[in-house]
Amino acid sequence: MTTKQILRLALGLLLAILFIWLIASQINLDDLKRAFVGTTTSWLVAGLIAFTVGYICRIERWRLMLNQDNSSLKWSQCAGPLLGSFAANNVLPFRAGDVLRAFAFNGRLGVSSGVVVATLFVERLLDLLMVLVLLGMAVAIFGIDVSGFAGVGSAALIAIAIGILLLLLFPQLFAPIVITSGKFVARVAPKLGGKLLDEINKSLVMLVHLAKGSTMIRLVAWSIAAWMAEGCVFWFAALALSSITTPTAGWLALPVGTLATLIPSTPGYIGTFDYFTVRAMSALGNNLVASTAYALLVHALLWLPPTLIGGIYLLFHPTKKQNKSKVL
Repeated sequence: MTTKQILRLALGLLLAILFIWLIASQINLDDLKRAFVGTTTSWLVAGLIAFTVGYICRIERWRLMLNQDNSSLKWSQCAGPLLGSFAANNVLPFRAGDVLRAFAFNGRLGVSSGVVVATLFVERLLDLLMVLVLLGMAVAIFGIDVSGFAGVGSAALIAIAIGILLLLLFPQLFAPIVITSGKFVARVAPKLGGKLLDEINKSLVMLVHLAKGSTMIRLVAWSIAAWMAEGCVFWFAALALSSITTPTAGWLALPVGTLATLIPSTPGYIGTFDYFTVRAMSALGNNLVASTAYALLVHALLWLPPTLIGGIYLLFHPTKKQNKSKVL
């Protein structure tokens, strides 16, 4: 482990401890236990169903991207690697699951690692776009000040969303700027810049390819379906707790809590996700204890299923047995 990695891990751990302390210092443990009393099992089951639907959509979206390089790829072939990578991200530091998905499953998927890295980039752009749109919708519906959660104004969020959408639809417009930036890095740090330029070129090729025809429209449609399903997880979790007085606040907690995962933290985003989810729920009238119970519940719904299912996949399909014939 390098010094940079150690410092990054330490920063994430310190921030996680800080946010956990900020939550714990304001509530009583007995009150928190009482907030879970009367939890409705049927709404939890509905939340798990919505979670499953969301991941079905995410897997299909990834298959559609990989399909550009391997047209015979099936949904079932993509499901295990995606869930396995999510499981690894939930328990290991440094986004290890992304590295695993990019380099460990190439033989099973029949694609190069460069293609997988490019799909991860597109996946992140699509998800960020969806989160920003959901946040904008929540701000408009609930009439709140977005700067209190995101640290930037609504105009900045709109500009970022428009920029992402333009990049997805017209990547060739951004190619000269991005390539020039990569070349500048290459002059300052040749080794790093060379690798960066290589990944930039692969990502641009993938973006241009996906932007052709109706492919990007289909990817956006699957993204909308995935995030609406995840929104239902947040909403159903709120409905499951009788202590939550404003269940619709879950639709605000979704984008706010998700954006909080961009802050350095521990694997599984312990502390950061919970603190900002509590803030979003309490901003719309739910009391602090109930909001804390909700944050813990929805975090468990999002963390436990992919970790268990993906972990089981990795256990029975160890990456060392795969065919590594296609690499960068």
